[in-house]
Amino acid sequence: MEDSVVMQAERIASDFLREQIKTSYQIIGKGITNQVCVVETKSHKVVVRMNDKDTFPSFIKEKWCIEQAAAVGIPGPEVLSTGIVDETAYMIQTFIDGNNGLDSTVPRPDIWRKLGEYAKLIHSIQVKGYGGNLIDPVHGEFQSPSHPGSDGSWQGYVEYNINSLTESDRLIELGVITQMESQKVRKLFENLKKETFRFGLNHGDLSIKNTIVNQANQVILLDWNAEVNVVPHTTVAQLMHYQILGLEESASVEEFKAFMDGYGISEKDLSETRHLLLLRAFDNLRWAIDRSPDLIEPYASFAKQVVDMIMD
Repeated sequence: MEDSVVMQAERIASDFLREQIKTSYQIIGKGITNQVCVVETKSHKVVVRMNDKDTFPSFIKEKWCIEQAAAVGIPGPEVLSTGIVDETAYMIQTFIDGNNGLDSTVPRPDIWRKLGEYAKLIHSIQVKGYGGNLIDPVHGEFQSPSHPGSDGSWQGYVEYNINSLTESDRLIELGVITQMESQKVRKLFENLKKETFRFGLNHGDLSIKNTIVNQANQVILLDWNAEVNVVPHTTVAQLMHYQILGLEESASVEEFKAFMDGYGISEKDLSETRHLLLLRAFDNLRWAIDRSPDLIEPYASFAKQVVDMIMD
């Protein structure tokens, strides 16, 4: 399997670079969603990221994000080409020399402080709409697909999750909430609906594992999974999510503080963040119940942890 992935990457790279391949190898374990290979010719060294052809819009979105981020001063790889060949969507990027943030000798709080600075810059990029699909790269317009119970707007998203809090709710049956907690959650979500939030671009996976630190100790940002959502809360909620899961790349208390310092916000500025984390946890669980039964158990377990954290 690995050999065929590398051969595919070699074909894609040599067609684009018009040069003979010297060496190539697959990067295992760092790119979770895509297959990632490094390909080297006499004069170029590139990264080829590949996935199913249906994921092509996500590569277009990532290219757009990398370019917008570069324009506001966030270093990243250069995207040389995107396309589809033999049912495979691909993106060719310049290779970035350095160590993954997880393996770097630079103190982790310093990297997290820099990620805080980057998050603030990302949130300043001009965008329109709401959601994870980039539908108009020229105007930076994003959209969320509608589904039964939601028209795809932010208000529709919150409303859908309020209306789902019924007496026969699967979340009660799954032990995520009690009948009484359901009433409290409804009030929290009703309050979110009344809030006037600012919407902005979110990286989607802001994490130390998605950085390369080069020889000059510059932090380079990779692997976007972007969406337009409430800022800065959505990004901070994602950091909390990783902390609750206890992931290797999650921020410690000190690192989280460094991130907040880098951004220039305090936790009290973000009182609704936990409620937004709960909203997303419930929405993801409801999606799993409808579409992906194998994920119900882990999503229910996570949602229960967030409920416990908020109800304490």
